[in-house]
Amino acid sequence: MQKFAILLVVLISFITNAQTDQKIYDIIKAVSAERIENDIRTLANFGTRNTFSDTVSDTRGIGAARRWIKNEFEKISADCNNCLDVFYQKDFVTKEGNNRVPKDAWVVNVVAIQKGTKYPNRYIIMSGDIDSRASDTMDFTTDAPGANDNASGMAGAIEAARVLSKYQFESSIIYVGLSGEEQGLFGGAGLAKYAQEKGWDIIGVLNNDMIGNIEGVDGVIDNRTFRIFSEPVPPTETERQRNARRFYGGEVDGISRQLARYVHKTTKTYMPEMNPMMVYRLDRFGRGGHHRPFNDLGFSGIRIMEAHENYNRQHQDIRVENGIEYGDVIEGVNFEYAAKLTAVNAINMASLAWAPQAPNNVGIGGIVQPSAKLKWDKMEGAVGYKIYWRDTTSPTWDHSRYVGDVDNFTLEGIVIDNFYFGVASVGANGHESVVVFPSQILRD
Repeated sequence: MQKFAILLVVLISFITNAQTDQKIYDIIKAVSAERIENDIRTLANFGTRNTFSDTVSDTRGIGAARRWIKNEFEKISADCNNCLDVFYQKDFVTKEGNNRVPKDAWVVNVVAIQKGTKYPNRYIIMSGDIDSRASDTMDFTTDAPGANDNASGMAGAIEAARVLSKYQFESSIIYVGLSGEEQGLFGGAGLAKYAQEKGWDIIGVLNNDMIGNIEGVDGVIDNRTFRIFSEPVPPTETERQRNARRFYGGEVDGISRQLARYVHKTTKTYMPEMNPMMVYRLDRFGRGGHHRPFNDLGFSGIRIMEAHENYNRQHQDIRVENGIEYGDVIEGVNFEYAAKLTAVNAINMASLAWAPQAPNNVGIGGIVQPSAKLKWDKMEGAVGYKIYWRDTTSPTWDHSRYVGDVDNFTLEGIVIDNFYFGVASVGANGHESVVVFPSQILRD
C-alpha cells in the first residue's frame, strides 16, 4: 500500500509538471481550413446579414443566416450523441433612443452549449458575430457579405464546436453566434444579462471578431501574429479595491488580463509558430467588441483578432474608387490563418475546460521580509497548485514553482516588493486554471 502511495505521488508530480498534452496537439490538427472556408462562403452568400435585414427568406438576410448556423450546430450535436444544447436567445430592441437602430426588431443569438461532466455551471465561451454591415450601418438592404467581419469569427466558432464536441470536458463550453454587434453590441449585452440571470459561473469569454485577414491597409502581410485585447481591471471594482491598488499593485492584473496571459502562454506552448500579441486595452482605440458587455457585468472576457486590419475591407459598400477595391468580400480572407486562430481558441477552451477551478481567496504577505508568503483555498479537482511571479514591468508570468497539494507556501529569498505574484490550480491531467492575482493581504 505504501509503495502504491509513493507511485501515485510520483505519477501526479510527473503529470502536473508535464509541459504538453497530446490531446491538445490532436485538437490543433483537427481544425480544418477547408471547412472554415466553406462556412465563410456560405455566410457571405446570404448577401447581407445586417441585423435588420430579411428574416423570412431562406437565401438572403440574417434570418436565413441564423437558421443555417442553428442547423449546423444541430448537425454537430447529432454527430456527438446530442452533446450540444442548441437554442435561440433573443431580446427586442426598439428604434426609440437608439440612433443606430432603423426599426424595431428582435436581436437573435444562436447558442450551443456543450455541458461539462463535472462542473456544468462553469462556462468558457467562444463567440463570433452573425451580423454584417454596409458603409451605412442603417442600410439593411445593400449587399454586405461580411466575409471577414465577421463570417470568419462565426465560422471559427462553428469549427471549434465540430472539433471539441469529440471530447468530454469537466466544465461547459459555449459556442455562440451573436447578433446586433454593429448597431451597439446588443447581442452580447443580451447574452451577458441572460448569463447573469441564470447564475452562470463564467471562466472567460473569447470574442472572435475578424480572424481571417493577413494583409493590412498599411501593406504589412502577416499570417502568424494576432492580437489579444483585454482591459486591465474590471469596471465593477469597488472604490476600496481601487484605493488598495495604490499600495499593493495590480493595475494590470484584472481577471480579463489574466485570461489574456493564459491564452498567450497556451499558444506559445502548443503553437510556437504563432505570435500572440497582447494589447493592453479593452479594444481598438475608441472602438468596441462583443466581449465588452460581459466585462461591463464583471465577467472575464477578451477579444482575439487579426494583427493587421484592412479598413478598405471593413464597413464598406462593394465598389472601386480611384483604382482601390472596397468591400468585405471572400477574396480578402485567408482561410489557413482563420484556421490557426480557430485552433488558438479551441486549445485554450479545452485547456480551461479540463482544468480545475482557479483558487479562491488568494492572499499574500511578506511586508519587510526577505520572502513572500501566499495562501489560498483548496479547490475540488486540484491535485496541486503553482505559484507564479514576474517582474512588475513584465507583461507575462515568467517564473513559476509547483508547490504541491497545500493551501499556503512561502517563497524564501524572493522579496515581495520586487515582483507580482499569482496562484493557479493544477489538475491531475496537468492542465492549469487561470492565474489568480492576490486580493487579500496576509497580516503577520
